[in-house]
Amino acid sequence: MSETMHPYLKEVAEEAKQGRVSRRDFFKYAAICGVSLSAAGNLLGLTAAEIAQAAAVIDWKALEQESPFEIKNLLIKKAQDACSKPGDAILNAGRGNPNFLNTEVRQSFALLIQIAAEMAKKGSAVKDVGYRLDKNGMAAKVQSAIAKKQDEPGAAFLTQGFNYAIKNVALDADDLAFQLIDGIQADFYPDPPRVFPVTEHIVRQYLNRVVFSGNPPQGDFHLFTTEGATAAMIYIFNSLRENMILSPGDKVAIVTPVFSPYLELPLLNDYGLKTVYIQGREDLGWQIPDSEVAKLKDPAVKALYMVNPTNPTSVSLNADTVKRMADTIRSHNPEMVIISDTVYASFVDEFNTFGKELPENILGVYSYSKYFGVTGWRLGVVMVHENCIVNRLIKKLPKDKQAMLDMRYRLTSTRPDDILFHERLEMDSRQVALAHTGGISGPQQVAMCLFSLYELLDEDYVYKKSIMDILKKRWTALFHAIGLPEPQGNNLTRYYALIDLQQLADKMYGPAFTKQLAERNPLEFLFKLAENHRTVCLPGKGFAGPDWSLRVALANINEADCRNVGRAIVEVMKKYKQLLTA
Repeated sequence: MSETMHPYLKEVAEEAKQGRVSRRDFFKYAAICGVSLSAAGNLLGLTAAEIAQAAAVIDWKALEQESPFEIKNLLIKKAQDACSKPGDAILNAGRGNPNFLNTEVRQSFALLIQIAAEMAKKGSAVKDVGYRLDKNGMAAKVQSAIAKKQDEPGAAFLTQGFNYAIKNVALDADDLAFQLIDGIQADFYPDPPRVFPVTEHIVRQYLNRVVFSGNPPQGDFHLFTTEGATAAMIYIFNSLRENMILSPGDKVAIVTPVFSPYLELPLLNDYGLKTVYIQGREDLGWQIPDSEVAKLKDPAVKALYMVNPTNPTSVSLNADTVKRMADTIRSHNPEMVIISDTVYASFVDEFNTFGKELPENILGVYSYSKYFGVTGWRLGVVMVHENCIVNRLIKKLPKDKQAMLDMRYRLTSTRPDDILFHERLEMDSRQVALAHTGGISGPQQVAMCLFSLYELLDEDYVYKKSIMDILKKRWTALFHAIGLPEPQGNNLTRYYALIDLQQLADKMYGPAFTKQLAERNPLEFLFKLAENHRTVCLPGKGFAGPDWSLRVALANINEADCRNVGRAIVEVMKKYKQLLTA
């Protein structure tokens, strides 16, 4: 055998021979180690025919237990293998990052980097070396530098944004200029590490518009900038655990369907939480019926979390649903912590947030990634109300637990019991000992300021309407190609589409055929899409959605591709009809 083997793989092969590791898992380990299928099969003592059979047979039940994003990788491989002719390409509707992006802010960001470098270099006699600037008089210097580049892309927006921040966000001009220039230079650790003051003020005003529709509740929200919404969620769960608000065995409620990693997160050994699903109903437009809302009455349910508007169903909870849920929590479980990922709030005309109903209970999460096309920049933020319920819960802990927390945070303060939860979030993100190096980078925070100012300047929502129009056309193209009614409503993001395959089967061939189809494994449908049409979608079941559903990510494919996905779904259904009636 010529291939170099990791010693561990040989140990796993022995486990597989004795039945303690499945063949499928063994072949996965082999692939991770860069070992070919044939070489891995030889380790098990399989013949060429047995190796081929092992590659062809899919253990559907075992596959159902895996994350849809793991399944996605298998589907991509199947689709790639199906590209037999030159020019063939896979149609990947599995990823949620958008193929659209904001260009104006990128141009202004690039120009600001150039201006900052030129200002640092001015007066330096050393080649390629500049020096940090003093804050005094910084505003006039920046405005002068922008004026000299007024004909360059991004200059007009920098002028408008700078003026807006001074006038409408009530920021000191020199503070604003210094923190933007110093932040984009990034020659110092972010200070304060949780968030720059200028960033907090500008982003808070942006969130008031996007999350609270211009009508925020009483009291300020403290912000903590994070590496996207995913990091925000990890930091929140971690800090709730460290502060003994969530402990192993506690119940957390999850509004479903939901982004699949959020289903998996509480079950990790790090947390050991028990999950209670609050299930939206398709026949109610994915709103929450009273029978599910009633689950929130249980005082053992310590936290509720969700993606709102939803992924994968692309629906914002309506005002009635939010009020019924909030009223139930207020009456029966007033100390419940609510964690809400609102990354898709920018894509709907009607957004209703628990932050208005129960601002002191909510830990809000927002990311700029989808709306501005910056998934790779990792721009997220956590919102924590100044009267956050978590602070009161910490104060109610038994004295011995409070003493343990005092020991943890004494590294950063002589009065650790006075440290509020929004500060603990940042400290815990760096295991307290390295809290002084916490927070996201200066350039990231400057980018957040610029994106926020861009939206705040857009009084007529021109950019938002453009993005929503792009998604609307893709949504229409998909549903027309499939032949299913196109869902309508002001609370739809249209970022994803969750396609009910049983509804399609019933429409195309009637209930008898649908019953036959339901006897198959729904993952098989996705594999047929990949193998026969080079098309990748994700299983709805992996998001706690209906078994016979699939998710199409519309943001990542163009209008023509949406039609092709729809046609491919219909063609696979036709093949099932031929197969099941043969």
